[in-house]
Amino acid sequence: MSEAATLPVFIEHGTPAFRRINLAMLAAGFSTFALMYAVQPLMPVFSAEFGISAAQSSLSLSLTTGLLAVAMLFASTLSEALGRKPVMLFSLVVSAALTVVSALVPGWNSFLVLRALQGLTFSGLPAVAMAYVSEEVHPRSSGYAMGLYISGSAMGGMGGRVITGLVTDVAGWRWAIAAIGLLGLVSAAVFWRLLPPSRNFAPRPLRIRALLGNFALHLRDPGLPWLFAEGFLLMGSLVTIYNYVGYRLLGPPFGLSQAVIGMIFTVYLVGIVSSTVVGRLADRLTRRRIFWAIVLLMLAGVLLTLLDSLVATILGLAVMTFGFFGAHSVASSWVGRRARHARAQASSLYLFCYYMGSSVVGALGGLPWASHGWSGVVLTVSALLVVATLVAFRLAALKPLPTD
Repeated sequence: MSEAATLPVFIEHGTPAFRRINLAMLAAGFSTFALMYAVQPLMPVFSAEFGISAAQSSLSLSLTTGLLAVAMLFASTLSEALGRKPVMLFSLVVSAALTVVSALVPGWNSFLVLRALQGLTFSGLPAVAMAYVSEEVHPRSSGYAMGLYISGSAMGGMGGRVITGLVTDVAGWRWAIAAIGLLGLVSAAVFWRLLPPSRNFAPRPLRIRALLGNFALHLRDPGLPWLFAEGFLLMGSLVTIYNYVGYRLLGPPFGLSQAVIGMIFTVYLVGIVSSTVVGRLADRLTRRRIFWAIVLLMLAGVLLTLLDSLVATILGLAVMTFGFFGAHSVASSWVGRRARHARAQASSLYLFCYYMGSSVVGALGGLPWASHGWSGVVLTVSALLVVATLVAFRLAALKPLPTD
């Protein structure tokens, strides 16, 4: 066999296959993140209906993301044996079906059990999607393609929150959750129809020893552990703000309704713009030159929400969200480029830290809320983002690899 025949055949920007990948990944990102975060604006509703605290209500998300983080370490390895597309499709279909069922269960504990199961089924998409893009899309377009996938995630995060907020005011939270689940099933059908099969992937048998060896390889890299830490810090900060901002907006001086709070989550639209724009900018200027500035922008947005002004609070959420999706786009594509081998495992380690940040920091954020209100939440998140900025400077000082 000639050397040319063994070289990977990448999908180029501007081709029909590239457009199909983008549309399929938009649908997948929308579905997964709409299903995952649909409960976030409903946390005050859960507190009122089930008589639970804000921290207990946050378990509807933290339990999901905590199990997702652990399961993702193994989901990416499963995709090495079964293939990228089958694992992602299973994740989308079963997660949507469980969401519909969760709208029907009678009690809080039963609801949490189903949310925990969703954490396991969600794991089949994020790490595998990152690996698929890095394998199939040409390196010069991978930042843009990953940015579009993250745009779908932003659309899903926004759509899930907005739809549940609006439907809850009209028909109750159970109808809202059921509606999101049905949208997830439609998105799964779109993904199945559009995503091209893998061309640069060869199945490999499951080997636990090799899996642990790949994890150790990535943890010894001088840059990847810092990127994993960024995932924890950035996602923990974002989720903590969004977990408790609903409680702040329901109370004085704002006194907003559930539907209006849901509409405020349309600030996620800036994330759709940010991930693609910053992804392209990173491809052009290099990730190390812009990453720290995007993290600082996120911190500025968080500090804006301290003002007792609805306009300032919405603006702060928008700036923070823009910074987060830009930073996540840079960090996730950086992981894919820096990991020269076993990219699915590198992606899964990044996303393990990412979702552990959501689970651990998002749940613990209820403690400063209970003791010091919104100022306590902002102080906690600001401290995390200061650390994230220092880590970004550390990454910028690293000796670059040819693939960075």
